[in-house]
Amino acid sequence: MSQRSLSERIPSQLKAVVGHSTRTFGRLTAASRILPGLLICGGQRCGTTSLYRALAQHPAILKPVFHKGVHYFDTGYDKGMAWYRGHFPTQAAARRIADHTGLAPIGFESSPYYLYHPLAAERFARDLPGVKVIVLVRDPVERAWSHHAHEVARGFEPIGDFEEAVAAEEARLHGKEERLRADPSLYDFDHQHHAYTARGRYADFLEPLAEQVGRDKVLVLDSGEFFSRPEDAFERVLRFLGLPWLGEFAFARHNARGRPSPMSAALREQLTEHFGPYDERLADWLGGVPSWRR
Repeated sequence: MSQRSLSERIPSQLKAVVGHSTRTFGRLTAASRILPGLLICGGQRCGTTSLYRALAQHPAILKPVFHKGVHYFDTGYDKGMAWYRGHFPTQAAARRIADHTGLAPIGFESSPYYLYHPLAAERFARDLPGVKVIVLVRDPVERAWSHHAHEVARGFEPIGDFEEAVAAEEARLHGKEERLRADPSLYDFDHQHHAYTARGRYADFLEPLAEQVGRDKVLVLDSGEFFSRPEDAFERVLRFLGLPWLGEFAFARHNARGRPSPMSAALREQLTEHFGPYDERLADWLGGVPSWRR
């Protein structure tokens, strides 16, 4: 039986119990656990799961023990650092890997909302000094369309038509970022799930991120290049982390999703024009014109 099929057969209530028990044990043993030195912070629907699974194959890169994305610095910050630390491998496990590989292991996690939550970068820059950050970007028009399909499929988006959802976005998000900044305890569903075009203005998020952690700690990858030439892109990631290519890696696309709602040619043209100035600013981060503008 495959791992996936086994997982599908485990009742959701049992998964919840196991997850709660694992996190409770993790919290109780937090002092003996590592903290991550790498965060994959986004963007949403840009290939973060695919990069996460590639990184997790490296023997010196340690993923969380239960969830790909912990979502501590965006929606779970009130749970405290012991809760967060409890999600990662033990120091003893890291030492065994160091002895075996001769490399200093790096813990990591992937929470794509970190790029967009207005307080997340400030939080992890303070709590994880020296942390490195990877951000993937893709054609923002396709990203928005994929994002909408994803939220509809998850039952998080009642507006099934993509064009209508784009039209509703400005009103849905009005004042939300300011309120999140003003009240750290606040959570906003629309801000997390319904920012389809806003999420593609990548430079608006990369610039404040770099101010917090330092531009040299931020690597921006064009997901089009990652999927077309994964070995070259992954080599860049390893150089960024100061790690050698060790072992064999399988690269695959994950979480691809169909588009139940069409996008008209007029809307595509409108969005492509809208993102033009943002893509020009993004070129400075990529070292060249984004793949979708060539």
